Amino acid sequence: MDTLFLILSKTVWFFLRPETLLVLFFTLPLLLLWRERVEAATNTLFCALCATVALGFFPLGNLLLNPLERAYPVNPDLSPPAGIIVLGGMEHVAPPHAKNIAQVNDAGERILVTIELANRFPDAKVLFSGGRVVLTPDATNTFSVGPDILRRLGLREERLIVEGHSRTTAENAVLSLERITDQKEGPWVLVTSAWHMPRSMGAFCAAGWQNLIPYPVDFRGGPVFSEVRWSLARNLDALNVGTKEWIGLVAYKLTGRINAYLPRNCGQL
Repeated sequence: MDTLFLILSKTVWFFLRPETLLVLFFTLPLLLLWRERVEAATNTLFCALCATVALGFFPLGNLLLNPLERAYPVNPDLSPPAGIIVLGGMEHVAPPHAKNIAQVNDAGERILVTIELANRFPDAKVLFSGGRVVLTPDATNTFSVGPDILRRLGLREERLIVEGHSRTTAENAVLSLERITDQKEGPWVLVTSAWHMPRSMGAFCAAGWQNLIPYPVDFRGGPVFSEVRWSLARNLDALNVGTKEWIGLVAYKLTGRINAYLPRNCGQL
C-alpha cells in the first residue's frame, strides 16, 4: 500500500506542479492554432505570458509557504532531550568528477541545526531518517549520504541512529519509531524544514510518537509585495514547494496518515 501511494503521489504531482501547468498553458495556443482558432490562440498566449511575468516578479509561493512556516515557534525552549530526529532531503551525492562525495542542497540547514543541537546537548542521541525514493527498497542496505555528512561534522558513531529505508514522511515516522526502544527517557526534538513541519508532526503523532518537540528550520517564505523583482526561477521554485506541501497535507489527511492538518503536539490532535 505504501508503494502504491508513493507511485500515485509522484504521478499526480508531476501533472499538478505549477511548472508543468505553465508549460501546458503555453501548449494550449499551439493546439488552438492547429484547429485554426487564431483569435483564441492569441488570447490564450497573451494570458500565459501575463501569468509568467506575474510569477517572475511576485513571489506568490510565499502565500502558501507562510502559513506552514508560522505554525510552530521558532527556536523553541528546550530541556535536555533524549534525542534529536532529523529528516533527510537535504543531502545528495556529487557527480562522478567530484568523486561522489556527500553534499547538502538548499535544505542544508537541517544538518547544521542538528549538529548545533547535538553539541548543545552532548548526551542526546541523533536519529537520521531518510532513504532512497525507490519502489523496492533493499532491506539490507541503508542510504548513508546524510549520516556520512553528520559523521564528517564530528558526530560520534555511538550517538548516531540511522533509519535509511523510508521513502515518504509517513514512513519516516513509522520506521523511526521502530528504532527507538523507549520514548519515556525524555523529549525528542524533530528537525525539518519549517514548511514541511506540519505534515511531519502530523505523521509522527499519527504513528504513535509522544513527547515530540518541533524545531523548524530552513525558512523559505516571506513578504509577497515588498520583494517585487524579477526572479522567475526562485519564485517558481517557491510556488512548487508550497503547492506540493499543501497537496501533501490534504492527501495525508484523506488517507489517514495524519489526524490533523496542524497538530500542536502529539498529545493534542
